[in-house]
Amino acid sequence: MPAYVRQRLVLTFVRTGGCQCGRLRCESAGEPLALHVCHCRECQKQSASAFGMSLTVPRSSFSLTAGEPNVWSRPTDNGGRSEAAFCPACGSRVWRQASATSETLNVKAGSLDKLIDLASAVHIWVSRKLRGVVIPEGLEQHPREPPAG
Repeated sequence: MPAYVRQRLVLTFVRTGGCQCGRLRCESAGEPLALHVCHCRECQKQSASAFGMSLTVPRSSFSLTAGEPNVWSRPTDNGGRSEAAFCPACGSRVWRQASATSETLNVKAGSLDKLIDLASAVHIWVSRKLRGVVIPEGLEQHPREPPAG
């Protein structure tokens, strides 16, 4: 049997996204590890909204396809640091990571080209959610960070 008949087709879902002006572009292949809606004060400030949305992906599946980000770092509540990558031209934050060597990073869900479905999102830092924000019944939620693992 010819080799081409035995070839296996492997389909990989690729999510693309970037900043508001389009200078910073990235992609992530495969399934995300988690989708978080974060109600912490930092996400409220960063998004200038009620919460932030992040898609956690393996660093190995993520690639920068255009532009070079600026990185801003801040201390976290647990004593670590959080590094945010954003476009130097328009200022849009595109991803966040615990450090440049982390095995995962969090792509800002609003930066993706295709809208995401929040029906299965995990809500975190609900102890800090704004009054009036209603989390749909049955969704997983945590008062602070979700448990590791």
